[in-house]
Amino acid sequence: MSLIEWKEQYSLGVAEVDHEHRELIALVNALYERLGQAKSDADVAEFLGELYARISAHFALEERLMRDNSYDEYADHKADHERLLDGIRDLMDDYEDGVYVDVERFGKRLDEWFSEHFRTRDARLHQKIS
Repeated sequence: MSLIEWKEQYSLGVAEVDHEHRELIALVNALYERLGQAKSDADVAEFLGELYARISAHFALEERLMRDNSYDEYADHKADHERLLDGIRDLMDDYEDGVYVDVERFGKRLDEWFSEHFRTRDARLHQKIS
């Protein structure tokens, strides 16, 4: 079962970017599937940590691309990345503190974030630097 399904609204029409975004969503889903097989709290913590690390790595590459191209909305775009990463960190902290993690609700938040971010911020970025 997938946490997030690829939607055509995620597509920017830039093949290499769309491919990378599909891979990011596939990663989220693979990690989610592994979470479903989790046997311990350590498995859940590992899921959240790996999700954070992989998304963070993707953002770092995108942010380097923006800096290298003197992108005019770098600060706003990076701030949007930070909002998602802050949300994942908050979830990790809650889990460590014994607070129940509603992964389905988190998946809905990720879906909403990806939908908006891909459609607005990433679309503009790739339009400006292409």
